[in-house]
Amino acid sequence: MRQRSILLLIALFGFISIRSDAGDQAAGLPDWCVGPFTRPPEAKPIIKPDPASVFNCPMRKIPVHWEAAHTFNPAAVVKDGKIYVLYRAEDDLGHGIGGYTSRLGLAVSEDGINFKKMPEPVLYPAEDDQKGNEWEGGCEDPRVVEMEDGTYSLFYTEWMRLPGKRKARLGLATSKDLIHWTKLGPVVAGKIHPSKSASLVCRVVGDRLVAAKINGRYWLYFGEGAIQLLSSPDLRTWEPASGVLLDRRPGKFDADLAECGPPALMTSKGIVLMYNGKNGKALDDIGVGHRAYSGGQALFSATDPSHLIDRTDVPFIKPELPWEKSGQYTAGTTFIEGLVLFKHQWFLYYGCADTYVGVAVAPYHPI
Repeated sequence: MRQRSILLLIALFGFISIRSDAGDQAAGLPDWCVGPFTRPPEAKPIIKPDPASVFNCPMRKIPVHWEAAHTFNPAAVVKDGKIYVLYRAEDDLGHGIGGYTSRLGLAVSEDGINFKKMPEPVLYPAEDDQKGNEWEGGCEDPRVVEMEDGTYSLFYTEWMRLPGKRKARLGLATSKDLIHWTKLGPVVAGKIHPSKSASLVCRVVGDRLVAAKINGRYWLYFGEGAIQLLSSPDLRTWEPASGVLLDRRPGKFDADLAECGPPALMTSKGIVLMYNGKNGKALDDIGVGHRAYSGGQALFSATDPSHLIDRTDVPFIKPELPWEKSGQYTAGTTFIEGLVLFKHQWFLYYGCADTYVGVAVAPYHPI
């Protein structure tokens, strides 16, 4: 009788487990996804513009209010038991989306929510060999990954904007301390010149996310509009590894574009790539407004990073709070770019309406 009762309990708990998984899938989150993510209680922007911040611009040769207009689109990494966020900051000398000069600021936090910003930017257009690629648009939309030797690799958009001439290129910079950066120039693979949005595959090592090699190579998802893949033995010499892997899907949250998010994650189910989707018409049934940016997830093979296994049909994060929908991009964004593992939780950092930085948190389970 006792054995029979135990078997019944096992069956019951097994049924409950299956029903729970089925519920997650019904909500649009397969069991391979990272999350679910929730915003902190009484959520508010964790980084905001500061008109008082002044920086002596080496290009303009004058002091500029480098983060007066907007602070958004963050990268994140854990260093020395703290979370560091690199964020895109726009000065007050321009107008319109893409019409300001961007520089990358650095902020640090001991809890992942309350940040102290450094007084000056750490990456910016200067009198160096990249000024022709970065002036006067600037340095935008970073993603950062720690390498095996402790070096930090930063992928960012070099935005050259001059009268009658504009060009965006995906650039790479490295640092040992997150403050002093060495610019290595654009990422180039044959005839491919990626313009922005790069997600390097990484893995969990203890409580750190570290760049991962698969078959002796690094793998970099990239793209705005549609997502493709590059590979490299050393982060310097790149080769195309695929055509389009994630494209627009009519009628869904990514109908207008798919764009890479934070570094991709190696998991027991495969490689999880979080990405940004921009929709076309409003999708009232899932609460996504016209031309809003929300976040999705895709699963790729752990042995063949070009092989797509699955993809979410609905966003796992979307603009909902007033400050996620009020800023220079009024349609709203939860533009995901930074992901860290910190104190047994995932912290996901995102840009809000091209004006602020927000955060969402999820419990960590071994992946």
